[in-house]
Amino acid sequence: MRSKKRRAKKIKKQVNKIKMILCLVVEAIVILTLVVIIGWNKGVGDWMESLQRPVVRKLEMSGINSPYAVLMQVKGGKIIGNMKGDEKIYPASMTKIMTVLVAIENLDDLDQEITLTQEMFQGLYEQDATQAGFQPGETVRAIDLLYGAMLPSGAECCIALADTVGGSRDGFVELMNKKAQRIGMNGTHFCDTTGLHDPDHYSTVSDIAVLLRYALRNDTFREIIESPRHSTGVTNIHPSGITYYSTMFKNLSDPSVTGGKILGGKTGYTSEAGLCLASFAEVYDREYILVTAGASGNTGSPLHVEDAVKIYNRLGKAIEAQMTGSDGSES
Repeated sequence: MRSKKRRAKKIKKQVNKIKMILCLVVEAIVILTLVVIIGWNKGVGDWMESLQRPVVRKLEMSGINSPYAVLMQVKGGKIIGNMKGDEKIYPASMTKIMTVLVAIENLDDLDQEITLTQEMFQGLYEQDATQAGFQPGETVRAIDLLYGAMLPSGAECCIALADTVGGSRDGFVELMNKKAQRIGMNGTHFCDTTGLHDPDHYSTVSDIAVLLRYALRNDTFREIIESPRHSTGVTNIHPSGITYYSTMFKNLSDPSVTGGKILGGKTGYTSEAGLCLASFAEVYDREYILVTAGASGNTGSPLHVEDAVKIYNRLGKAIEAQMTGSDGSES
């Protein structure tokens, strides 16, 4: 009888011990899950992504029109092609990537109506700045100004957004520079929202790649930059609205490249900056960013877009070569 009681006590102790161990294991799993979730939000996700090796570790960037070029894998941010990536350039209208991003992040309502004043247009005609087609006195939704800044590169849209969000152009530029420092654009300084030439308004193609990679995490930004065209709502001056087109897609009759397609991009041009393009593409199920600058030509030339097609095709062929075991050489 006593032996049975002792056995029962022993079994009970073992059961309690097992229960305690199970409780500790469950608690550990819960704590670990919370740590992973919190850590991911604080940047561990980026760190883990950075450990992922690109399919192509290095790609030759020579043989293009642009003297400055960087090719980056979006996931992890690894640079796999670099040609003078850290040298100073003038970013021209690639600046508007930052303008649109900062505006999106600081606008409470994208349907907010904004009236463009005569003052917002001062100097734009004299500087031959590209405009989306709005007029002084026109009341426009913020979302239409965002598309107007990105697709047709409208300077008046940038200034209207800057005055609304930053209280003034200088106030908005301060936000742009703070954002640049925060995300690691250490070779960049902005003087304006449009990218019109100023010797103190500069960047690097590596910095612009960092900017575009960051901006693509914003769903609104991504939707805008991937759009070939956009039609605005009705305004007090344009009863049928305005339809405008992406300056990149206008020069890109077919976005297909080897293993994928070009998804979106922002062009830029001034005589000092040359032809510039910050684009991104999906090639064999991975996204890549290509930023080029300094190509010779005028504002209507497609040389920067041709560079993008060439590099993305070269990348696709290099990936195919790794999958098939061939050398992937290109003449």
